[in-house]
Amino acid sequence: MATATATRAARTKDAVLGSAVDLAREVAVELATDPSDVGEHLGVVVEGERLVSHRFACLARGYRGWEWTVTVARVPRGRTATVCEAELLPGDEAILGQAWVPWSERLRPGDIGPGDVLPFRADDPRLEPGWTPSGDPELDAVAIDELALARVRVLSPQGRDEAADRWYRGSRGPTSAGAVASSAPCASCGFLLPLQGSLGTVFGVCTNEWSPDDGRVVSLDHGCGAHSETDVEATPTDWPAPDPLIDELRVDPVTLGAPVAQVEDEPGTDEAGADEPAADGHARGDEPAADEAGADEPAAADESAGDESAEVEGADLGTDEAGEPTAEP
Repeated sequence: MATATATRAARTKDAVLGSAVDLAREVAVELATDPSDVGEHLGVVVEGERLVSHRFACLARGYRGWEWTVTVARVPRGRTATVCEAELLPGDEAILGQAWVPWSERLRPGDIGPGDVLPFRADDPRLEPGWTPSGDPELDAVAIDELALARVRVLSPQGRDEAADRWYRGSRGPTSAGAVASSAPCASCGFLLPLQGSLGTVFGVCTNEWSPDDGRVVSLDHGCGAHSETDVEATPTDWPAPDPLIDELRVDPVTLGAPVAQVEDEPGTDEAGADEPAADGHARGDEPAADEAGADEPAAADESAGDESAEVEGADLGTDEAGEPTAEP
């Protein structure tokens, strides 16, 4: 309540400054490139005791929502306004650029291109000093040969955890669209190359050239359609079966011959033909009997010839009344 009373009192006392609209407009026109860029008077802002700012709309292209601001003041008990400063300031609806950020903080992953170099960062929390040779052959062999720690700086636990979290939550983790749609995880794929160390329990490198993740780090529960042990189910085609095409313009010559095929196809022909050898064999088997009969024919003929000659002789010889045989003429 006291603040509002003091503000009203200040506005009453600064009536001289509040009425200096024409003076403030003249200064704004001088500041603008084109006098037409200075628009209507938007109001007065009391900045302090005997200190007032007049605001004018800016009509210049590209500065929508900006305001010409002219600050005037007066001396105690003075009746003349004096211009303190004039400038172009953004209003509530002004289009502003992003807040200034140093270039070292503006960089984002993926911004580094060919030929770009990042500045050295000595206090990078993702790194820690590497292994310093101790003179102990066993310790140096493990640290240098097996763990590859013979570098100035190596990955710190914080850097390792950040990388693991970033990889697991990224597009090659278990929540990606390809992993959700896959039928088997990368852990059972033959193209997975596991990492060494603690990261190898969660991640590996894909080596399948047909996979969209080829050459990239993937989680063991990630997946894709190029798994080495999966197959595609056979699905019927959506295209209808085409109608048969008949070539009515092509003529196929055919050579007509003896109807051998008809004779071979007649039923019973094969059976009759099969029985013919048997009949021949039977006939040949009976031939010896016929020969035997033929061999007996001369003997029978001789016997019948003897009987006939006897009959002839008996018929030719006769007897007379006296009992004497006589020959018939």
